[in-house]
Amino acid sequence: MPDVSAQPTPAVGPGEPEPLARYTTLRLGGAPNQLITATHQDEIVQNVRESELADQPILILAGGSNVVVSDAGFPGRTVLVRTRGYETLAEDDVSVTLRVQAGETWDDLVAATVDAGYAGIECLSGIPGSAGATPIQNVGAYGQEVAETVLGVTAYDRLAGEVVEIPADRCGFAYRSSVFKHNSRWTLLTVDFRLDRSPLSTPVRYAELARALSVEVGDQVPLPEARAAVLALRAKKGMVLDAADPDTRSVGSFFTNPVLDEPAYAALRARAAEFGEPPSWPGPGGVVKVSAAWLIDKAGFRKGHRGPDGVAISSKHTLALTNQSGTGTTAALLDLAREIRDGVHDRFGVTLHPEPVLVNCEL
Repeated sequence: MPDVSAQPTPAVGPGEPEPLARYTTLRLGGAPNQLITATHQDEIVQNVRESELADQPILILAGGSNVVVSDAGFPGRTVLVRTRGYETLAEDDVSVTLRVQAGETWDDLVAATVDAGYAGIECLSGIPGSAGATPIQNVGAYGQEVAETVLGVTAYDRLAGEVVEIPADRCGFAYRSSVFKHNSRWTLLTVDFRLDRSPLSTPVRYAELARALSVEVGDQVPLPEARAAVLALRAKKGMVLDAADPDTRSVGSFFTNPVLDEPAYAALRARAAEFGEPPSWPGPGGVVKVSAAWLIDKAGFRKGHRGPDGVAISSKHTLALTNQSGTGTTAALLDLAREIRDGVHDRFGVTLHPEPVLVNCEL
């Protein structure tokens, strides 16, 4: 899978800012004050330190697949992370540990691990963006989360002023979250993944994927078959980057699935009784995760629902908000997101929260 940038990354230097729309999958976002490309982790650290000394805001941008950037751009320095590659830290007959550069294209890594016979991230195939972004978001799909395979990260700690290693148990992994999300203290440089040596996938946990593979939940399949099935499912939903498909000008799922306590879930069931039982998944401590896509649809926002200035809900997936025309604006996209959020709350009493990071803008 190619880098998510629309064009090859140029040797951009200070004083030559371009609109960040060029570097985001939404193809939205104005220009920063400065735009710098970093191809080595030392360059990332140097830029962070320089920005701190100058009391200048800094934005670390890699794949641009999970950010919504203001039309006004970013009032500071943006560093494009273009570090690449990975190395084997440890291996035995059972597992292998890989250290991956933050800028490594995620799906390239997944493809390489599948080809090598390493299991653990095959169901995360087709997700755009970089390896360094996956722990921040605790990326997950089709029954897998990176929290299950991340051993730890290397990061620049702005508070300590040094590069540190942070083990997985200090990463604060939660549903689509970690200690790194909405926290500028750490800039991730590398990620360590421990994967199983196996020609077979991890047990299939997701019913939709099991159906696509014609197996039962809990079964295992050859790694290439799991990857191919995930890619096919994602493509049907417009979740695999394709320049010819306007539905892929998005950040994937715009809203997270709400997690409700027992009283809130009971109230939702009562308000949604005319539609039947809301799709849900039980969690620890009595909480219940509910399908945001179902709530959006039942609140009257169908696939293809159009917002202002050429933005729209994807024609393939209710959770994806798209710059379908290619000429939309971030302001228009956020107006559509507010319309959906407020409509769901008015109908069901549940508040949806955005999954992507909002840069110099708010919902």
